[in-house]
Amino acid sequence: MEQPAPYQGRTALIVDDDPDCLLQVRLYLEKLGFSVIEGASQAEGERLIASSRPDLAVFDLMLEHHDSGFVLAHRLKQAHPKTPVILVTGVTAETGFHFADTSPEERAWIKADVVLDKGIRYEQLRREVERLLPLTS
Repeated sequence: MEQPAPYQGRTALIVDDDPDCLLQVRLYLEKLGFSVIEGASQAEGERLIASSRPDLAVFDLMLEHHDSGFVLAHRLKQAHPKTPVILVTGVTAETGFHFADTSPEERAWIKADVVLDKGIRYEQLRREVERLLPLTS
């Protein structure tokens, strides 16, 4: 008999304007058992934040504005402070600049629990989800 997915019954919110990245992250999270709601813009993300209570959020940094992911993370943390936020970005590949989230000061203004570079692997995302949302037995 197949084991149920570990995060069955939990909801993840994904917002990314790149359809390939959106699909990849959705499939990864569904494999972990999440029900996924998704949006492709900051405006859609804001609407979904207002109308849902996700257990996890994954936001692209740059949507219609360069700071859209930061705005979404801030809005989600205002509405649901305990919901973990993973921010994904292709900025490092494009510019060479890396957003560090290692100090308390950086985490305070970024409002994301972790920042990952795009090109996320399933094992990497699974490890971060398990760290942010530990399973209870």
